[in-house]
Amino acid sequence: MRSRRFAAFALDTLKSTPGVTKVQTLADSGDTKIPNGLVVVVDGKETRWGIVGQLADGERHEHDDQPQQGTPATWAEPKPGDNTEGWFAAAIGRAESPEIARIERWSTREGARPDNEGVTVFFHNTARAFVRKL
Repeated sequence: MRSRRFAAFALDTLKSTPGVTKVQTLADSGDTKIPNGLVVVVDGKETRWGIVGQLADGERHEHDDQPQQGTPATWAEPKPGDNTEGWFAAAIGRAESPEIARIERWSTREGARPDNEGVTVFFHNTARAFVRKL
């Protein structure tokens, strides 16, 4: 799934997530520095997310997107005190997209920096989406 299509998927998914009162693209909010990104308001708090993609192995931009389906990623509900990254990962995981193979939270990786929140979404076709909290 390419970053533009993932951003559209995430926007639609987040709109129906409990507690979300507003979701829009960064561009619609007036921020055009990052081509694919989202502004999300949950329980009155705004977070901004930048989305960058990595093509599937052997794929080029001039090729059509080649989605591949498989078993949806497993995910965990955020725990009390979790950062917004945990919420975002769970919201995407709840959608149970058959294109998403797994979701990795950056803050839970070994050697993670506390100021670096985000997720890597791994797709069954080997493409990736890197979603960084701005």
